[in-house]
Amino acid sequence: MTDAAPLKLFNSLTRSLETFQPVHPGEARVYSCGPTVYNYPHIGNMRAYVFADVLGRTLSFKGYKLTHVINITDVGHLTDDADAGEDKMEKMAKERAQSIWDIAAHYTEAYWADIKALNIRQPTEWSIATKYVPAMIDFAKSIADKHCYELDSGLYFDVATVADYGRLARAHTEEGEGRIEAVEGKRNAADFAIWRKTPEGETRQMEWDSPWGRGAPGWHLECSVMSGQILGFPFDIHTGGIDHREIHHPNEIAQNQAFCCTNGLDLAKNSGANVWMHNNFLVERSGKMSKSSGEFLRLQLLIDKGYHPLAYRMMCLQAHYRSELEFSWEGLGAALTRLKRMVIAVAQLKERGVVAEQAGAKFAPFLERFDVAVADDLNTAVALTVFDEVLALKKVDAGEKLAALAAMDAVLGLGLLDLDRAELRLRPKAAAISEAEIEAVIARRKEARAAKDFAASDALRDELAAQGVEVMDGDPLGWEWKLGD
Repeated sequence: MTDAAPLKLFNSLTRSLETFQPVHPGEARVYSCGPTVYNYPHIGNMRAYVFADVLGRTLSFKGYKLTHVINITDVGHLTDDADAGEDKMEKMAKERAQSIWDIAAHYTEAYWADIKALNIRQPTEWSIATKYVPAMIDFAKSIADKHCYELDSGLYFDVATVADYGRLARAHTEEGEGRIEAVEGKRNAADFAIWRKTPEGETRQMEWDSPWGRGAPGWHLECSVMSGQILGFPFDIHTGGIDHREIHHPNEIAQNQAFCCTNGLDLAKNSGANVWMHNNFLVERSGKMSKSSGEFLRLQLLIDKGYHPLAYRMMCLQAHYRSELEFSWEGLGAALTRLKRMVIAVAQLKERGVVAEQAGAKFAPFLERFDVAVADDLNTAVALTVFDEVLALKKVDAGEKLAALAAMDAVLGLGLLDLDRAELRLRPKAAAISEAEIEAVIARRKEARAAKDFAASDALRDELAAQGVEVMDGDPLGWEWKLGD
């Protein structure tokens, strides 16, 4: 963009806002920690990928050639983020009496379906952990002599062999390593497994031969190997949820330092990435975010209750990615209403004209303000208000207005020029009444109101209410009814 605002991003490693300076001019190389595919992702998990998607879209908007990698962890992640518990994949395979490969395939497909439903762009590459095991063994061999030691349970990384371990987590001041449990023989409490040996007498569904015995790679090793192999060290940006900031990412950084023979972390590039970015938690007060809570909050549950998945994307965009976001059904409903207003306004514009090749001079100040907002550490909340202002402009060329909105939506990712109003009214799974039946009663009620037969009108309203249908008289959006949650 002409006279574009410089892109400033908050670096979790330096705890400061920094102007983005790509390692390779004109390019942006991004690695995002992906899911461990042992269960369905909940909506808190998906916030991380909405954030990473907005980051990628912003980099594209700013003119960079984007290479974005998201990994799929199908081996090695324990039930604790450190070195305790069972392998999440092996544990689920046993519980379900299924092949671990079938478990991985099923939940990967489910995750990808959520990615599509949230209009998250496909990354340049999905890196599958099990395809990189030989490279992981080679990586471990290259650092083992100087940085690792062997115990009966596997090969461990000695964190005392690298400078500034834990700086990302601020472990010494924020107690970031509190979840690490003791493993007999470890030199330091924070030491972590590079390779886990299969216990004697046991057999894993996923295990490989290595110089340290038959077993599986540590979870932290996977991301170091895949990010380095695909993007090269140092690359530009590493993203993940704020929970990764405390153990997983500090361990990745330590491995990267060992592999690249770099020194302390006063230079961010020594960590393997120039910028480390983390989205904050999605908070749900009832505790249903946890996968151990039974019917936890996954995207399909929102859809089953009649909320379009892009209402959740809107909810995420309305908050800054570094702020905690509290989930509520009321908040989701408000986000859906805002999305509906946008879709209706864009649809009316599309009826008046086709999208122009570019927005005219009248829209330049708005596009500049939008650029300033997203360049300010992805401030999508402010960017949305600029979008709303353009949407409200009167007596302007419809095609140029659509072009301006399309340019902004390329970052927001709501798909507003392609969404149809009818798509946003989803019928809750539990609803017994059909839409055709609702519309028939609504039509009879309109006739009764027109004839000033308010008794009949009220009776029909009560009839619908008894079946969970709320009639919204005077709804400015003209949606007229909704099915209750």
